[in-house]
Amino acid sequence: MVQKAERVSASQNRGGKPVGNVTRGTTSPNRMRRVDRWLTGPQSWRLRAAADPLVVDLGYGATPATAVELFDRLRAARPDVRVVGIEIEPERVRAAKALERPGLTFQVGGFELPVPGRPVLVRAFNVLRQYEEADVPGIWRLVQDRLSPGGLFIDGTCDEIGRRVTWIALDPERPLSLSMSMRFGSFDLPSDIAERLPKALIHRNVPGEPVHRLMQAMDRAWLESAPLASFGNRQRWQAMCKALRDGGWPVQDGPSRWRLGELTVGWEAVAPGARGHQP
Repeated sequence: MVQKAERVSASQNRGGKPVGNVTRGTTSPNRMRRVDRWLTGPQSWRLRAAADPLVVDLGYGATPATAVELFDRLRAARPDVRVVGIEIEPERVRAAKALERPGLTFQVGGFELPVPGRPVLVRAFNVLRQYEEADVPGIWRLVQDRLSPGGLFIDGTCDEIGRRVTWIALDPERPLSLSMSMRFGSFDLPSDIAERLPKALIHRNVPGEPVHRLMQAMDRAWLESAPLASFGNRQRWQAMCKALRDGGWPVQDGPSRWRLGELTVGWEAVAPGARGHQP
């Protein structure tokens, strides 16, 4: 059963109670493939360099399919990876236990991350979206404080089958970036992804906010790249990304990621209330 959303704080963990609320748990196989591709691509160095390759899939949902997929994908980068799927709803954990194997386990918990050691990666998708925006900084801090040095927390949101995906990456100290990834042919304008922005940004897509300026700049560059449409959406997307970078946006990736329908910009360009990039 989904709980009515309650304010979240570290004090909830007093007495050992998991920090958080039971969420809808909606999920489906292969839904997280785009963020997993990023974790096993440009971010794989974090896992390979980790003294303890501990990874947490936080709030994996009603079925453990995406946690199993994460384990299988990360093993390509680090064969001795340990993935722990954490859910606040005990019945979801009981149902997942049958899929445990060496390196993959499931347990009850919340944002306090009740695992031994400090994770190098924590992935929480479609979890914070169901909380209040005012709760986000506190939740971020709870998870960041549990990361290992060089660790990464991924707070993301996607549509039901993973065609439109966004995520914020945070290290133990601060937010680092916003990434967006879309399947070509699944959108009319790049700003269509705004409906899947993470909780920290989704209500900020209004005039005057940095993320709104980014959405407008993406659309403008996409439309200006229309002559490339005859060569395919991949070429058009890459031209859009290059135009953004050339226009001064802090684009952190390059053509090898753009061709996948992906774009990552520095957090300073989209942080709520910040001056951000000025065209």
